[in-house]
Amino acid sequence: MHFTINGTVHEAEPDIRASLLDVLREHVGLTGTKKGCDRGQCGACTILVNGRRINSCLTLAVMHQDDDILTIEGIGSADNLHPLQAAFVKHDGYQCGYCTPGQICSAVGMLDEVKKGWASHVSADLDSVTLDGPEISERMSGNLCRCSAYPNIVDAISEVAGA
Repeated sequence: MHFTINGTVHEAEPDIRASLLDVLREHVGLTGTKKGCDRGQCGACTILVNGRRINSCLTLAVMHQDDDILTIEGIGSADNLHPLQAAFVKHDGYQCGYCTPGQICSAVGMLDEVKKGWASHVSADLDSVTLDGPEISERMSGNLCRCSAYPNIVDAISEVAGA
C-alpha cells in the first residue's frame, strides 16, 4: 500500500485491520503521533487527513491510501517551527509533551475550521466566529492534557489566532 504522508509517498504492507496510527508508528517510523487511550478519547493521536483533524487510532489505514496525511513531523521542524509550535514553547503549553503533537495538529485543523467560518457549540454568532477562550476550549475539547496545561495551550493558540 502507498500512503502520502507529509508530502512524501511511503510504502507499507500492514495487516488490513491496522489502524492508521499503528501504520504511522510501526511501519513508517513516524513516532511523533502518540498512542494514548487507543479509543479516540484523549486526542494524543490527532493528525490531519485531507486538512481535517481525525483520531488516527479510530480509522483503518487501508481507508487512507489516496488521502493527504499530515502528522506533527510535517507541520514544522527544529530549524523552522510552525507558529503554533513556537507559541507552545513560549507559553509552556507542552509541559510533559506527550499530548503536544496531537494538540498542535488539532489546533492547526481548528484554526482552518475557524478560517472557513465553521461554528462550534459555543459560538455566539453563526456568521462570525470570535476565537476567545471558551471558543478555543470547546474546539480543543477532544484533546486531553494530563498535566493540565490548558490555560497555556489556550494562550498559545490565542496568540497565533490573533497574529
